[in-house]
Amino acid sequence: MRNRTIFNEFILLGLSDLPALQLPLFIFFLLVYLLTLIWNFLIITLIVFDTHLHIPMYFYLGNLASLDLCCSSVTVPRMLLDLYTKCRQITMIACITQVFSFIFFATSEVLLLAAMSYDRYTAICQPLHYTQIMPWKVCIQLASIVWCVGFANSLIHTLFVLKLTFCELNFIESFFCDLPQLFQISCSGAYINILLIFILGVFLGVGSLILTFLPYVSIFKTVLKMQVKGKRSKVFSTCTSHLTVVFIFYFSIMINYFRPSPSHHLAGDKVVPVFYTVIVPLLNPLIYSLRNEDIRTAFHNVFRKIIPATIEN
Repeated sequence: MRNRTIFNEFILLGLSDLPALQLPLFIFFLLVYLLTLIWNFLIITLIVFDTHLHIPMYFYLGNLASLDLCCSSVTVPRMLLDLYTKCRQITMIACITQVFSFIFFATSEVLLLAAMSYDRYTAICQPLHYTQIMPWKVCIQLASIVWCVGFANSLIHTLFVLKLTFCELNFIESFFCDLPQLFQISCSGAYINILLIFILGVFLGVGSLILTFLPYVSIFKTVLKMQVKGKRSKVFSTCTSHLTVVFIFYFSIMINYFRPSPSHHLAGDKVVPVFYTVIVPLLNPLIYSLRNEDIRTAFHNVFRKIIPATIEN
């Protein structure tokens, strides 16, 4: 039997091999990452310090902003380092850590979007009982379940990835370590891993998707019955913001993970992960802040407090 070298180090091929594109890509993703940090930190800060935002809806929005910060920080800094230094080696430990962290935060975000949908259903369809149905104790419990299930799902996938053997090829066709790309270069059978993606993906992903969209049947029926147009438009604005985030995130995730075969290379394999690791964490706070009157009001109040203080000094 021919000897095979077992690799404990991988090479991330990144988004492009063209030297002329390295600097433009570095500048672009650096700006995107900085804007992601600024917008999400701003959302979290406003929710923490503005007492008008101390309601369950914005508690979940603060959790979403935290997950976006974590999810983006797992992948983008490493990509920026590779673009800047042109040294794309990553150790097995660092790669597995990246896999675990990304699945943890991505799964938690999927479940959180479902919890946010339930919160909107309660607030719109049962407003008189909202405080009884969604007290702070329930909000914290739901958020804790979201993070714990995300951790458990990530741990399961990571433990089974550790059972894979990587030899002959150690080039990862992406800018970060992700399950489909690792399956492509594994020289041991990844059938159980693929099966886990479909089983847990259907149970958590599709289940969460159903739980996310199902309440909107009742929500839209209730909204259409509203007599006050101003209130109706405000509710629609909140709902469309949430649905926009759900659609973008789910669409890009499903394209990457639910494909015919892990060895099936597509032209967009390197591009699709950019949406849910880089673009979505930037779009989420923009979608919610630009279309949310309470967030805009809180921002203007903070801005007015900062400007006079700056002028006085």
